[in-house]
Amino acid sequence: MEKAELEMLYRAYIECLNRRDLPALGQFVGEDAHHNGRPFGLPGYRSMLEGDYDSIPDLRFHIATLVCDPPVIAARLQFHCTPKGTFLGLPVNGQKVSFVENVFYEFRDGKIWQVWSVIDKMAIEAQLGS
Repeated sequence: MEKAELEMLYRAYIECLNRRDLPALGQFVGEDAHHNGRPFGLPGYRSMLEGDYDSIPDLRFHIATLVCDPPVIAARLQFHCTPKGTFLGLPVNGQKVSFVENVFYEFRDGKIWQVWSVIDKMAIEAQLGS
């Protein structure tokens, strides 16, 4: 897959997440997808997102940085959201927080196969005064 095509595919994936169009997730995520080394598959990936949407009603994904070296995409995603209760083990409880996620995606056959994700938990702790 060419660089421009992969970038467009990734941006369409982010739009899908922001629309919360989980039935369309299979257009972007492979049946054998892995997340941080764990085999998730498409059902596990969908379940993870359902949990995120439930616990963070105003969740939106904003691309701050995008680097493409096919078959890999590296992104820095920004979030400004209001988790309902505990988030990443922290008692956010409806407080607005801002943080970033640094994430790498490896694509296979035009779909996400591997995801390696790190969320800046320290930024949230600082906002909570933890």
